Amino acid sequence: QVQLVESGGGLVQAGGSLRLSCAASGSIFSINDMGWYRQAPGKQRELVAAITNGGTTNYADSVKGRFTISRDNAKNTVNLQMNSLKPEDTAVYYCNFDVRTIYSIRRSIFWGQGTQVTVSS
Repeated sequence: QVQLVESGGGLVQAGGSLRLSCAASGSIFSINDMGWYRQAPGKQRELVAAITNGGTTNYADSVKGRFTISRDNAKNTVNLQMNSLKPEDTAVYYCNFDVRTIYSIRRSIFWGQGTQVTVSS
């Protein structure tokens, strides 16, 4: 009933920038938290950044000062601006939404399909 579509991944040299976007569509009543996770080869998936519906943000220490998360509630979209990229940022990035659908008062977690970010040295 809800689909999250990611875009913006790609290959970039160290020091460059990328902007990831994730848009939700479907039977959405409301969205609470939005976030970005990433998973590098051989590592566990980790939270990169999150933003509440009130605008409160949280970042992993490794990306503070370099990444900025934002949301556009009218478009059901979350963005991640990634600047000063480092090779260690290389990972598959997944968006994550806490969604209440029009069919239930319960919230459900939805994930994007993942987008590859590769930072070359």
